[in-house]
Amino acid sequence: MKAIVKPTSRLEGEINALSSKNYTTRYMLVGALADGTSTIQYPARSEDSDAMRRCIRDLGAELQEDDVRMVIKGFGRHPLPVKELNVGNAGAVLRFLMSIASFCPEVTFINAYPESLGKRPHNDLIETLGQMGVRVEHRDGKLPITIHGGSPRGGKLSVSGSVSSQFLSSLLFMTPLLNEDSEIEVLHDLKSKIIVRQTLEVLEKAGIQVEASSDLMHYRVPGGQAYQPKEYVVQGDYPGSAALLAAAAVTDSDIRIHRLEETSKQGERAVVDVLRAMQVPLTHQNGTVHVQGNGRLKAGEFDGDVFTDAVLAMVAAAVFAEGTSRFYNVENLRYKECDRITDFVRELNKAGAHVEERQSEIIVHGKPEGVRGGVEIDAHFDHRVIMALTVVGLRSEQGLVIRDAHHVAKSYPTYFDHLLSLGARIERID
Repeated sequence: MKAIVKPTSRLEGEINALSSKNYTTRYMLVGALADGTSTIQYPARSEDSDAMRRCIRDLGAELQEDDVRMVIKGFGRHPLPVKELNVGNAGAVLRFLMSIASFCPEVTFINAYPESLGKRPHNDLIETLGQMGVRVEHRDGKLPITIHGGSPRGGKLSVSGSVSSQFLSSLLFMTPLLNEDSEIEVLHDLKSKIIVRQTLEVLEKAGIQVEASSDLMHYRVPGGQAYQPKEYVVQGDYPGSAALLAAAAVTDSDIRIHRLEETSKQGERAVVDVLRAMQVPLTHQNGTVHVQGNGRLKAGEFDGDVFTDAVLAMVAAAVFAEGTSRFYNVENLRYKECDRITDFVRELNKAGAHVEERQSEIIVHGKPEGVRGGVEIDAHFDHRVIMALTVVGLRSEQGLVIRDAHHVAKSYPTYFDHLLSLGARIERID
């Protein structure tokens, strides 16, 4: 699908934020790992959460679902001995389930997206699984990946956190089910610590005990634990809402987004503070963010590791800010659905922006007068790139055509519908 994004002078209205993809996939996983029946209120519907639905069903979980609730009867420590799993293009789902698959005799994760997830490395988790006695067949750390499991063992383990925190989260979900206690040391660095705190929050809600050091670099996980069947309520999603907030910031607007908790542990909650720092007129009260945008923004410097999945949306807003903005500590963006630094910067510059890249930084020389647009650009199969480029297109002089825009469904299937309801001028062509 192509999205033709036309210049839009004003956005107005209110919507409920999409349910959080990150919390939904985590609640589904702990529900599947419980012996008993768990309930999830307001689960997200997206390609990522659908991949988790599909895979935990294949592994033996029983799911029933209506418009607002999911009921999961879990398989506990005993998944079915499936031969193949298809996670689609969902990297987090793949990494979480690679550890869980080690309880099966032999499982192959197929390569359904060779141009996206198929290019992403998973060596750090593969190495740690090897420490646990699990043999893994792979192609230089990439899909297809076959797990030869059955009897993983705990003990002293180490994992690198320099590429992704998802490898650590994967181990934290799996090690409580082992017979032995485990000690996990994170090597080098740990990206996206706030997202690890989300994992720890979900584990605690599921009745799992994990002792974590204050810097999140060391963990003690008692073995022989059991996930408890519980009821979970999914909060609104900040990463997806960030693009809508950015669109409101760069236009004349009056929009309200509900279901965004002020005390949420989602790191992307920081986008409210980022936009405030850019002098965007907004309030955040009683779970509602109210933006009355005037299109005037000020540049700033921001640690992007704090709000990883919203960096691109904030970069898109900074394209129109007065001055030069710097988003630093973002190297992990290179290891997502695409290289979210090189690929995104290239497309922004095609649109008429003035953006530079460093190994771990994005430098934006703002153009308060706007950008030219009028070109067709590549989404690189990446939902976050699509959402952020849409923001730029709305404020451009001639609009933008975004190729492969249907990949926005990976996390936010109703993204364009929500923008249209707020007054955006967007045409979709299959």
